Amino acid sequence: MFSFSWENPRKENNKIPNLETSEKLERALKRYRRKRQKLKVRFETRKKDRSRKENLVDFGFRLPSALDNRPLKFDEFLKKQDKVMYVSATPNEWELEKSKDSGGMTELIVRPTGLLDPIVTIKPSKNQIKDILKQVEIEVEKRKRVILVTLTKRMSEDLTDYLKDKGINVCYMHGDIDTLDRSQILTDLRKGSYDVIVGVNLLREGIDLPEVSLVAILDADKEGFLRNYTSLVQSMGRAARNEGGRVILYADKITKSIKASIAETTRRRNIQIAYNKKHNITPTTIVKGIRDVLIEKKEEKESIDVVKDLDRKKSIEDNLLDIEPFEFKTLIKTRQKYVLQELKNQMKKHSGNLDFEQALKYRDKIKSLR
Repeated sequence: MFSFSWENPRKENNKIPNLETSEKLERALKRYRRKRQKLKVRFETRKKDRSRKENLVDFGFRLPSALDNRPLKFDEFLKKQDKVMYVSATPNEWELEKSKDSGGMTELIVRPTGLLDPIVTIKPSKNQIKDILKQVEIEVEKRKRVILVTLTKRMSEDLTDYLKDKGINVCYMHGDIDTLDRSQILTDLRKGSYDVIVGVNLLREGIDLPEVSLVAILDADKEGFLRNYTSLVQSMGRAARNEGGRVILYADKITKSIKASIAETTRRRNIQIAYNKKHNITPTTIVKGIRDVLIEKKEEKESIDVVKDLDRKKSIEDNLLDIEPFEFKTLIKTRQKYVLQELKNQMKKHSGNLDFEQALKYRDKIKSLR
């Protein structure tokens, strides 16, 4: 036989709560009331905002998507369009497909100056660095500028070091360089402070540099975002501002992107040559003034901040002594001046403290940077 026992489940709940439990309940109730009041206020605010937006939408001052507090989705945007003209230097498949429905695409290939798309040469990637040095020296002798396009930041920095060791005025430019410094570097290239710029993806700058006569693209056969058809065509176009513009692709195999980009460049070039011949136009390099940078960094910025920027994990003294000549040369002129001044200050400080050994280190560093 089984035996069962039964107890009143409410027995424990019938106990009178003690003072501590009452205080906890009171605090919980207060928090609940405050939260409820906040939600109520938020609900009323949203209700009023909704009413305001509904009026704006009803009378045509806002699009219906304003009720959801968001921009139009792409398909909603397309429905709102009537007649549209797409303008692109390198139209994508979507634009080309859309343009077919309305009569096709209109191309503007010829230029008022008669400039031609550059001649494209393919060279093997073996010994590409030595060949680059040779090509750079040829352009520098003609007082022209060169753009070298690499795949990685590390490669751009290493190539910059190599060219500097060979006596070339060169600077690298990639995503780690501040936006204002990038503009300054491009201006310095045009002025002749640099003869060569090494970069990873120079397309975002909207580069229009008439002085550039050579664009060399390393590892052009490495298919990917930086070496697809669009990127190659745009990179080649950087040399189309100079009458002697040319492009070198270093590749061991002909990828689809290389084949298509060369075919497109050759097609445009043939059309331009025929047009120039018909209208008796001689290609002429663009004459473009060098404008000062619109937004300049404050020259009053203290040198100590510049030195800290090199490596925030190190002390100022360590940063100063660790600066390599190639790092120093990549800084803009104002920053170089600040670093040299800080080195002098540290040298005087240590010599004043009779720490001549340390002072000599700073003196030698100043000599190496100059």
